[in-house]
Amino acid sequence: MHPDDCKSYSRDAAPVIYESKGEMVYPLSQHIGKPAKAIVQVGDYVLAGQKIAEADGYVSAPVHSSCSGTVKAIEKRKTVMGNLGDCVIVDNDGKFHEIDGFGEKIDYKKLSREEIINKIREAGVVGMGGASFPTPVKLEPKNPDGIAYIIVNGAECEPYITCDDRLMRNHAKEIITGLEMLLYIFPKARGVILIEDNKPEAIEAMRRALKVKYENENGENNKKIKILPVPKKYPQGGERAIVKVVSGKDTKLSQLPAEAGCIVDNAATVYAMYQAVCESTPLIKRIVTVTGTAVKNPVNLIVRSGTSCRELLDAAGGIKQGVNIKKAICGGPMMGIAMNGVDAPIQKGNGALVFLSQDEALQSVENLTACIRCGRCNMACPMGLTPQMMGVAAERKDYERYEKKLYGLECIQCGSCTWVCPAKRPLMQLFKDAKAAILNARRA
Repeated sequence: MHPDDCKSYSRDAAPVIYESKGEMVYPLSQHIGKPAKAIVQVGDYVLAGQKIAEADGYVSAPVHSSCSGTVKAIEKRKTVMGNLGDCVIVDNDGKFHEIDGFGEKIDYKKLSREEIINKIREAGVVGMGGASFPTPVKLEPKNPDGIAYIIVNGAECEPYITCDDRLMRNHAKEIITGLEMLLYIFPKARGVILIEDNKPEAIEAMRRALKVKYENENGENNKKIKILPVPKKYPQGGERAIVKVVSGKDTKLSQLPAEAGCIVDNAATVYAMYQAVCESTPLIKRIVTVTGTAVKNPVNLIVRSGTSCRELLDAAGGIKQGVNIKKAICGGPMMGIAMNGVDAPIQKGNGALVFLSQDEALQSVENLTACIRCGRCNMACPMGLTPQMMGVAAERKDYERYEKKLYGLECIQCGSCTWVCPAKRPLMQLFKDAKAAILNARRA
């Protein structure tokens, strides 16, 4: 797929620090898996970097305060997903006092493999490309010696989003060091940094940083790392697509990348791992792109987690004069979540807020027709599924057929089928609803 990347709005906006002003809201579920468990009480004074919720299981992640202030409530608040979730609310005092040891420099080579993974776990690092899968789980595959590639996903193929592009331009050295650290704990692997070719500045920054490190240190790990530019296409950033490009292997349905000898992490995730281990800094900040056709001054902001989306919109100059927001999206227009308000907090995996002056999805619904059986959705599906048949099963609520016969849960919800459909069928929304219904039934 080749949708307009729309990155020109914010690609030239260098990241700037935004210091939160209002109360900070920390959802206990900012990751795939079991929500974290609060370990603070109302009235407690907390510091930036302090753990306020601990992981409550193997597939879980702790949550840290990104500001200093007093815990004013532990209650349900609206999240960017639109649902109500348990949250710790901190009255930000604006001083951002930090815990002892915050930012302390550490040489990862003096640590054991287990110590490195534990530091990443304690820092609350999760996948920052949107999936928010707890990163330490990826670093403990069943067969560590079978890992042949550590892949840094710098594709950022989703339209509008430029946070990873700017991160790679500004922090190439740190990302390289983070990758070297991963190669240190997987010594038989090689490192690959995959970047789409519509980010020439990021590619050059990475090449320059790698060359400098190689010349200065002549380390063995540097010889094992390569920068891999790839043609711009969507969804280039999907794990299976990346594994295929780098290793040449097709992963089977339900097969994890580790089973194909690969570990894939987003560029921002690798940077967060570097900070967690080498700079003793938990995951409390990230770059967030605030952009779209309705935004006055699209920006890339260095944001503390828990900050209100409304604050970030205001920091981007608000909405253009004479323009109304027709759609607000957390994430990009292909895989993002439509928001019903801007008072939700930014979470670890949220890399962008997109505000549009036109709602093309609504326009598509107005032009909706019956399926014409053209098969374009089947050809567009990067997973090799049959969206046309899945759509019929989802509409009929035939979830057994959807899951067992059509492998509907393998859908990565990339939106390619919806994008190409000439009948304007809302396929991805049907698949999201079907997946939610199946998983809710399992939990029940």
